[in-house]
Amino acid sequence: MAIAPAAQAGRVSFGRTKDGHAAHLYTLTNKNGLVVRFTDYGGLITEIDTPDRLGKSANVALGFRSAGEYEALNGGYGFGSPIGRFANRIGNARFTLDGKTYSFTPNAGPHLLHGGPPGYNMRFWRVSMKRLGINHGAVLSLTSPDGDQGFPGTLRVRMTYTLTENNELRIDYRATTTKPTVLNLTNHSYFNLAGEGAGDVGGHIIQINARSIAETDGLALPTGRIVEVAGPFDLRSPRVMRDGIDTLRAAGRGGYDTPYVLADAPRPTPAFVARVTEPTSGRMMEVYTTEPSMQVFTANHLNGKDSGPSGRPYVRYGGFALETQHLPDSPNHPEWPTTVLRPGQVFRSTTIYKFVTPVDRLHN
Repeated sequence: MAIAPAAQAGRVSFGRTKDGHAAHLYTLTNKNGLVVRFTDYGGLITEIDTPDRLGKSANVALGFRSAGEYEALNGGYGFGSPIGRFANRIGNARFTLDGKTYSFTPNAGPHLLHGGPPGYNMRFWRVSMKRLGINHGAVLSLTSPDGDQGFPGTLRVRMTYTLTENNELRIDYRATTTKPTVLNLTNHSYFNLAGEGAGDVGGHIIQINARSIAETDGLALPTGRIVEVAGPFDLRSPRVMRDGIDTLRAAGRGGYDTPYVLADAPRPTPAFVARVTEPTSGRMMEVYTTEPSMQVFTANHLNGKDSGPSGRPYVRYGGFALETQHLPDSPNHPEWPTTVLRPGQVFRSTTIYKFVTPVDRLHN
């Protein structure tokens, strides 16, 4: 989406929602030509322009051209979405906290997915643009009232997007609550390092720094077993994504929709967890996070009916998501890192998406 240079430092119109609420698009840039755009509608990351090995930029984030197009997804997740109040699945759409059971309307078979509607990707966030030293960022704020989506406690969320001169898109989360609640926040961007709409991502090379996964059933809900990676799930060494997808399809799995275990507890500072490379362009994305888990998802459900700014359809496997978070269904597994947040506590989490090319890596 072309934005006039004079508008890049502030905000421009991004259309209106069905109720007439005006949405705005914001732009972050750095000295290397990396561009990140996001909107106050949903806090959605709509575009990430990054150079290839020859210096040619392309948008590598799947997205759309207006708030109305996002709204037309009817709450569909992905496409740059912040996810809350609880990312991923809660088994049988219920959990018990401090002796009280909370039940929800299922939206993924018998389970609750991504906290249920209306998701944080359908809310208007308050945006404050900031110049953070040599970095360029924005603080997005949202208040989720007590009982919102069925969860207890008024939750106040602050999400900071920072674009550094090291080509890092850093996302920092901070949240507090007025009552004991459960919380699992993430970003659900789909990436295609060849460019959005450039076909499937099977030719990308993926590496995940994880020795185990949470075993899941046919509905992607953890069984409770943590198992060592093996076969297509072993991504400790670089692997062509198509090889793993094809193996999982043959087993009836459709593709990757897998919770990788990164650590036994949240880390105090972001650690390297993943690297994805697109060989033709030379673009590479690395992920660093404080979170103890990461859901790897290869957009198994896309079917070509949607298209982005390029006008090209978003086909099956047309993007991949690396969703840093706590394990799915954690409220029903007290043996796993807790997702409980209590009054007086402050939830903090950081994830960094770093964009490099092999030439950059050689020079640095």
